Parts: sequence; structure tokens; C-alpha cells
Amino acid sequence: MRFFPWGFWLLCVVSAPARGDSGGKARSCAEVRQLYGAKGFSLSGVPQAEISGEHLRICPQGYTCCTSEMEENFANKSRSEFEAMMKEAGRTVQMTLTAQHRSFDSYFQDLLNKSEKALYDAFPSLYGELYTQNVKVFKDLYSELRRYYRGSNINLEEALNEFWTRLLERLFKLMNPQYHITDEYLDCMVKHAEQHKPFGEVPRDLKVKATRAFIAARSYAQGFLVGSDVVKKVSQVSLSHECTRAIMKLTYCPHCRGMSSVKPCNNYCLNVVKGCLANQADLNTEWKYLMDSLVIVADRIDGPYNVDTVIGTIHMRISEAISNLQENKDSITAKVFQGCGNPKISTKGSSSEDKKRWGKVALEAKSSAQALEMLVLDAKGNLTALKTYWIALPGSLCSKKIMASSVADDKCWNGMTKGSYLPEVMGDGLANQINNPEVEVDITKPDMTIRQQIMQLKIMTNRLGNANIGNDVDFQDASDDMSGSGSGDSCPDDVCGKRLSKSPSTRQPETHAIPKQSGHGISGASSRSLPSAFLLLLSVAFLAVQHLWR
Repeated sequence: MRFFPWGFWLLCVVSAPARGDSGGKARSCAEVRQLYGAKGFSLSGVPQAEISGEHLRICPQGYTCCTSEMEENFANKSRSEFEAMMKEAGRTVQMTLTAQHRSFDSYFQDLLNKSEKALYDAFPSLYGELYTQNVKVFKDLYSELRRYYRGSNINLEEALNEFWTRLLERLFKLMNPQYHITDEYLDCMVKHAEQHKPFGEVPRDLKVKATRAFIAARSYAQGFLVGSDVVKKVSQVSLSHECTRAIMKLTYCPHCRGMSSVKPCNNYCLNVVKGCLANQADLNTEWKYLMDSLVIVADRIDGPYNVDTVIGTIHMRISEAISNLQENKDSITAKVFQGCGNPKISTKGSSSEDKKRWGKVALEAKSSAQALEMLVLDAKGNLTALKTYWIALPGSLCSKKIMASSVADDKCWNGMTKGSYLPEVMGDGLANQINNPEVEVDITKPDMTIRQQIMQLKIMTNRLGNANIGNDVDFQDASDDMSGSGSGDSCPDDVCGKRLSKSPSTRQPETHAIPKQSGHGISGASSRSLPSAFLLLLSVAFLAVQHLWR
């Protein structure tokens, strides 16, 4: 029976509240009072010296400088400060992605504007009435191209086909001013003439190259905006009640304990922040896929799809096509007359302008390839740096914002007192928080806002995967984005690289294997390991009892 008094005494000693190094004399609360006032709170009721801490609900219940009201105020303050840290970190990423979008968008729009301006400057002298009477045809083409790039629901191939059809109709009339050509005759003419390629290979070649370039450019620009929007929405997700308590204990409880100069233990900070940002970490897989996909499309834009050449020379290709028609107008006209019959003679005489031979191509393209190369190089560097943003965020916040101690420091704030922190650091993601000793995380209830953003990342990555092979996903079955059953399945490995499966949208959000539990289930707080201080208390008591039994 000797062990009971000894064991009881030992428990009392271990669990007794500590006063630090000041012996029996209560320590001053001057530092806490200064901090509390600096945070904007009234000093009325704030202790001058330590008081007993049985009233505390978050901080350890030893001697303390904090009242219940102070603890509550500090908890609310820690919540707002942590959320502000999250938003600030998110704004940095948003600014990076937005700046990349702005740079590329400005470059691309400028490229298109210069091509249109070159056409307007050169065509009146080259083609006379052919241009002046049909300027709307050319303006409509560039207008459609811009609308497509900006995200309008336009079938680009159909828009290009419509342009060549309208241009052929007007040119055929100008080539044959002596005839009265009706709309019905034009319909027949188009069917017969297109079989003989009146514009040569230009329409087909331009359609293939321009379509690939515009699809890639539009998806690329959209990718930056989607990434920025995801960060914005995720950064606004509120902290849970359990997280608020853990952040308070991490950042302000050492002040209440009279340890204002003691930094939080690094691993302790990581466990708290990883528990608070468990759902955010699950963005990691889809986020990396998006960053990788943007890098690959960037290479396409500056490489095989040759955006600078294709978009910057649209006016030259149109001029080349007109010259091809002029050279073959006699044979084309004869074949049309043979297939559709001779139109009626017009009572209106032909003007000298009608008989004028159109000018030859004399246009030059000013390359901006070097500017594009620099844009792509800068974008790839930023995208690579952002790949691990979500899983690197806890470490970044702990080291740069919360100012945790070094990893080797064994005289840091561990949540209970100044000392070392023994629990291991949890993995990343929701499932890995099942045994987080600092934050109670319900792994069965993922945050729905974040799950929605994971889906947005999947959809955008799928579009980029299609852009890599020249497919416009917006004109496939709408379910393709969700099910992955569209043309994304045909994305070859050598094009999409390691980051893409055959269909990006078939991937599930990143999950982690749930560690096997022995002897208990998984349900809320019961699944969490006991607090480190309580484990230490039990261990010491057990060893003492074991020793006395000997």
C-alpha cells in the first residue's frame, strides 16, 4: 500500500502549476499588458501580476497573466490575424498569376491589332474597291477572332469558313461585273468553286494553324485567371473553431504564461497550421497539374504553334489568298459557269476600277518573337515556383509570419511550457490529420468550397490538355469537362508529359492513405492522440508506481 501516497504526491508535483523561475513570487504582467494595449484592447481589469489560471479554457491552467476576457479577445485576434496571413499569402500568388495574364494578353492583343492595322493600311492601295466596298468583311473577321480569344462561345473554324465564303462571293462579283449575279447563283458558285480551291491552300493552312494558335492562346490566358480565382476563393475560407483555439494556443498563450520572448517550436507550429489548412493542402495535386499544363502550353505557343508568326501574319495570308484567286480567276470562272450556267448579262456597265488588276503581295511582317520568348521564359519560372504553394504554405507561414523557432531549438513554446516538442509532424492533406495532436480535424467532412475549387482546377487542366493537341473542348459534349470522356483521352504522353494522365479530369483530388487504427474507431475527438503534456504525466506516474512495486 506504500505506492499510493507516493504516487499521489508525484501526480500532485507533476501537475502543479509552474511559476517559472521566479520561485514563489508572482511575476509581473507588464509585457502582456503592453501587448494587450498595443492590440487595441482596454487595460481595465488586466492583472498587474500573475493570477491563478483555473478560469482559462484554451491556455494551460497554470499561473497566468490573462483573464477569461483577455483569452477570448486574444483568440479572436489570433483568428483574424491568421486569416489575414492567409489572404496576404494568397494575394502574392494572385498578383503573380494576374501579372502573367496581363503580360500575355497585352502581347496577344497587340499582335492582332498590328495585323489588322497593316491590312487597313495596305489593302486600299492594293485592291481598291475590292477592299473599300467590302471592308466590313475584314473587320468582322478580326472582331470574331477577338471575341473567341476573350471567351465567347464561337466556333472558330466556322468563323474562318464564313469569312472565306463571304470574301469569295464578293470577289466573284468584282471579277465578273458584266453579269447580274443573284444570291441563288452565288450559293451554287460557292459549292462549285470551293472544290477547285480558288484561294489555293491558304484557307486550309490558315484554319489549321490559326485554330491551334487561338485555342492555345485562349486556354493559356484563361488558365492564369482560373488559378488566380481559385487562390482568391480558397484564401477566404474561414477557420474552424478548433483551428482558432489551436492558433490562439500557439501564438498568444505563451504571453499569458509570461513567456513573451519564447518562440513557438517549429514542429508544433507546423502541426497547428497543417491541421488548420488540411483542406487547402488537398488542392496540391490538381494545382500542380494546372501549373505543369500552363508550362507545356507556353512551350506550344512559343514553339510548334508559333503564335507570333501565325497571328501576326493573318493579313499577309489573306493577301496571298486574294492573289491566288486573281491568278486562277479565268479557270475558276469557267468551271463555275460550267456547273451553274451562265448568269444574265448586267445592264450596268463595268467601271475602270472593275477592270483594274489587283496588286501583288507587298506586305512585311514585323516579328515580335523575342518578346514572346521572354514572356514564356518569365511565365515558366513563376509557374514552376508556384507548383508547391499549397503544401509549402504551412512552412512559409511558420517561418516568416508566426516566427517559429529553429528546428533544433529545445527551449521553445511547445503548447504547455518552454521546452522541446516531441510529437511527429503530420503529413499534408485532410486524411493525414487523423492523429494531429494539436488540432481536432474531422476528416470525414471536407470543405465544400475547396472541393469546388479542386473541380475548377480539373476542368481548366482538361481544357489545357485539349489545347495541347489543338482541340477546342468548349465545342465538345459539356459532360467532357466533368467525366473526362472527351477528346482529352487522346492526349499523347509525349505531348502532355508526366503531369497528365490520358484524361486529366478523371483524376481524383489528392488523398492520403488513412493510417490503420488498433482498438478504436475514427470519430472526431476520440481519434486524436492525447495531448503531449498529459502523456508525459501518465508516463512519469507509471514509472514511479512501477519503481515502488519493486
